[in-house]
Amino acid sequence: MAEISTIARPYATAIFNLGKENKSLSNWSNMLSLLSNVVSDDQIKDFIADSKVLDSDREKVILKICKDKIDKSVENLIKLLIENKRLLVLPEIASFFEELKDADEGVVEAHIIMAEEPSKKTVEDLIKSLEKRFNKKIEGKVEINKSIIGGTKIIVGDTVIDASVRGQLDNLAYTLKA
Repeated sequence: MAEISTIARPYATAIFNLGKENKSLSNWSNMLSLLSNVVSDDQIKDFIADSKVLDSDREKVILKICKDKIDKSVENLIKLLIENKRLLVLPEIASFFEELKDADEGVVEAHIIMAEEPSKKTVEDLIKSLEKRFNKKIEGKVEINKSIIGGTKIIVGDTVIDASVRGQLDNLAYTLKA
């Protein structure tokens, strides 16, 4: 079976191009997020994966759950994904779509890992300095992870800034072994 990213990327690219052409990227973002949440539900996931369920029933259930929160284009996407047995790939499609949308808008996501819950001002200051360094709009996602002991670890795209105590201890151990 093909890798999920190989399957999801063309759908996301096509949706992004359609959304950009129609100036409806934020609508697509909202609708893909909704669909992603729906198909990620364990009961729905089991229902979709059940080989005894007809495609028409899958379509009816998904459309009924989403009701008036989606438009005709998304209904067509759902039909296409069901027809191609790709409905469970929706979360990955949504993720790739968001990456394309963020890149188009010049936004980069920063994954900020801290040992303790930071103040709102600390996060805002950190994001401002990251925006200055990367010269892009930064959306920060904070994660609390006690295993880094202290300090901060920041991941922006392929760049990792490790100012954590754990990172420094690991570097010291590596240096001492060499």
